[in-house]
Amino acid sequence: MKFFFCTIILFVSMNSMEIYDFNQKSDVQGWTIVDDVVMGGQSSGTFTLNENGHGVFKGRISLDNNGGFSSVRYRFQKLAVKEFSRFIIKLRGDGKDFQFRIKAKSQDYFSYIAPFSTTGEWQEITILLEDMYPSFRGRRLDQVNFHEDFFEEITFLIGNKKEESFELLLDRIVLK
Repeated sequence: MKFFFCTIILFVSMNSMEIYDFNQKSDVQGWTIVDDVVMGGQSSGTFTLNENGHGVFKGRISLDNNGGFSSVRYRFQKLAVKEFSRFIIKLRGDGKDFQFRIKAKSQDYFSYIAPFSTTGEWQEITILLEDMYPSFRGRRLDQVNFHEDFFEEITFLIGNKKEESFELLLDRIVLK
């Protein structure tokens, strides 16, 4: 029944598609932490739902053992993006810089990236799909920016080349 309801909304509002709307009933089990421990680092991140229904990505970045990043990702069935040009993300960070990443195919070795800064206040950031550039392990690839017809993974990442604690609250992710 829920799928049917979402389908109706997509037909009614063809110029926007909700990717994720965090609320007190959200099931965040599908969000997965990927830290630098996969490469021997010691950073640690968590992802939970707070009492207000916001997704909370927080933790500590360590540079020990060549570490330096933490991320949280969400995979889903392919979503077509031909009709859309940008993401609108409502969030509140702690004044630090983060990255928003997408993958056309979850098995791709690289991601399309858009860095963004947070202010410590609630904000809506806009990320143009055409501005998202391909990158792998912190290096920009010599390929064209995002031009795919679909994607199936989103990620938020912090990796500012310094030891720091971080916290990013997520409210809503929309494609327009």
